[in-house]
Amino acid sequence: MNAPKSPKDLVDLMQAQDVQMVDLRFCDLLGAWHHFTVPAHELDETTAKEGFGFDGSSIRGWRAIHNSDMQVIPDPDTARIDPFMAVKTLVVLGDVHDPITGQDYERDPRSLAKRAEAYVRASGIADTAMFGPEAEFFVFDDVRYSSGAHASSYSVDSASADWNSGREEFPNLAYKLRPKGGYVPVPPSDATHDLRTEMCMALQEVGITVERHHHEVASAGQAEIDIRYAPLLAQADNLCWFKYIVKNVARKHGKTATFMPKPIYGDNGNGMHVHMSLWQEGKPLFSGEEYAGMSPMAMHFIAGILQHAPALCAFTNASTNSYKRLVPGFEAPVNLAYSGQNRSASIRIPAAARSPKAARIEFRTPDPTANPYLAFSALLMAGLDGIERQLDPGQPLDKDIYSMTPEELKDVPSVPDSLDGALSALERDHEFLLKGDVFGHDLLRAWIEYKREHEVTALRTRPHPHEFFMYYDT
Repeated sequence: MNAPKSPKDLVDLMQAQDVQMVDLRFCDLLGAWHHFTVPAHELDETTAKEGFGFDGSSIRGWRAIHNSDMQVIPDPDTARIDPFMAVKTLVVLGDVHDPITGQDYERDPRSLAKRAEAYVRASGIADTAMFGPEAEFFVFDDVRYSSGAHASSYSVDSASADWNSGREEFPNLAYKLRPKGGYVPVPPSDATHDLRTEMCMALQEVGITVERHHHEVASAGQAEIDIRYAPLLAQADNLCWFKYIVKNVARKHGKTATFMPKPIYGDNGNGMHVHMSLWQEGKPLFSGEEYAGMSPMAMHFIAGILQHAPALCAFTNASTNSYKRLVPGFEAPVNLAYSGQNRSASIRIPAAARSPKAARIEFRTPDPTANPYLAFSALLMAGLDGIERQLDPGQPLDKDIYSMTPEELKDVPSVPDSLDGALSALERDHEFLLKGDVFGHDLLRAWIEYKREHEVTALRTRPHPHEFFMYYDT
């Protein structure tokens, strides 16, 4: 289905497709989709231009109740038929505006991503920033958790997990995956193959190009579906669709999917490696004669990411749970170095990047808790800062960093070891985000305050079940 380009096209499409309902969706500060639904007759050219009002006071990190009216303006280019609704429903993503001033709401992530794209065009450096995220996830058969004043617990289960190798299943047919032994086995060990294929078909149904899917390293149904690179805003939209589709297909089959970075102790967690490149008039700008086939521009871009990485983590690794994955010497790269083909460096230059059109860098530290609109925009702004200031990334680190000693790594910087540390880094280093009014002081303040109050402090002040194991009998 070709997306319309104007409010009239949107109305014409709705009528041609015999749409019964229209679902207006927008993204909150933390990266979650919200929606409300109107009958098809409520969407005409006027409402498509002027938008629909809603209460912003109930959206996380947004306005207080005394100043809560907001307007969501449909973006006709984003219209897609929902693959799950019982009644034919057209989904349209929207930008949030202040109904009094008519201006973009500063804390609307999607509007911010549009400003980031406008900034790169205005800079003259490039006209397009391409992003390719690899968002990993788990598919579980059962999840239970509770958190109260007197009790706290969690439990996850998967029929293919190693801990079920001795469970009575009448019969137990084995084919359980060992911890860290789940990378690309064939069925029957890969028990979620058909489920992932159905997810891929639904993704393609809404216009997202899928490149491959496979089981990931961890036991217990860890998965990866790779989607084709796309411009920043479109890819952030795609990632919202991606999570929505993965979760709904899993639920359809009586399973549950999570993008939580570290739901299982002792096995690999969910990362979101982010591939990035800049283009001008359809030509890639990262291909050249520098290290690993990169251009000088690409090397400056790498330097910008490395210099601002501690602050970037406040957006790219946006949960307290993120830092249970970012542990030195384990599965995720925490050392701020770059290398060709080296998956232990935080920035990798894939072997495929030797081809000009595939020239790109891969930032391996992020995870799927990121709000894609904010994370992609922040990464772009850091890279552009490196280009504008002609920053030097230094020498590559072409070693297995996981096997290096602390003495060997003493001069290699690393990412923060907690969300609070990342937020402190953002407080110290954020001027690069303010260029072109892409990010604003209000959004940065709101992000830091929300994360500290509702996540950092909420976890810090609660006993952890493992603390009873360690300390109860002291």
